[in-house]
Amino acid sequence: MSRIVSLVPSITELVCELGLAEQLVGRTGFCIHPRETLKKIPKVGGTKSVNLKKLRALAPTHVIVNVDENKKETADALAAFVPNVVVTHPLAPLDNLALYRQIGNAFAKEREAEALCARFDSVYQGILTRAFQKRSVLYLIWKDPWMTVSRDTYISRTLGLFGLQTLPDDKEARYPELASLELDGVELVLLPTEPYRFKEGHRAELQARLKKPVYLVDGEMTSWYGPRAIAGLGYLADFSSSL
Repeated sequence: MSRIVSLVPSITELVCELGLAEQLVGRTGFCIHPRETLKKIPKVGGTKSVNLKKLRALAPTHVIVNVDENKKETADALAAFVPNVVVTHPLAPLDNLALYRQIGNAFAKEREAEALCARFDSVYQGILTRAFQKRSVLYLIWKDPWMTVSRDTYISRTLGLFGLQTLPDDKEARYPELASLELDGVELVLLPTEPYRFKEGHRAELQARLKKPVYLVDGEMTSWYGPRAIAGLGYLADFSSSL
């Protein structure tokens, strides 16, 4: 039987959704869904600060990593003692289908993966039948320094499905730092609850400062892959329609 360590919160949830919870032997502290199931699974640090000694002691046969969420040097170090390092890198909502199949195929859960694909596709096709007003948005992921997402990211492409076009149109850094929040063309600002934990106080402060609408949004609904991405489509459809 496989011994799985997942270093990606949303994919940890996917592993459990596919019926692999009994094979999950390690996770990060940010892997929190499903809560009851994960209470008994050992933590091996954070997504960017993996405790390799703890991880090695779990004797995993597979470790799941993500290009955006984990450091390359971590993946390189894992390759020295883990038989299978499973690398993931979804860049758009539809990439969830390949992700479900990738994890399903790796652990003989093909049928469960196809069922999840069908659920995703049903919701996705429904989204394509709807029209959303186009708006230019600034989506902030960090404070001190301010950071945002480029259009070459899963978050930006997901928001784009709902008419929410991210600015700036940065073609270099995928997660650029901003010298100023005064960007031409921005109609509204989105503050997600993760990775930086933006709260109501930040929202009110920025709205007063920028003189434009600022909204708190659920960061899991905008950035997580896996089964939560299905709920995210519905969440963002409702959010965009309410603006």
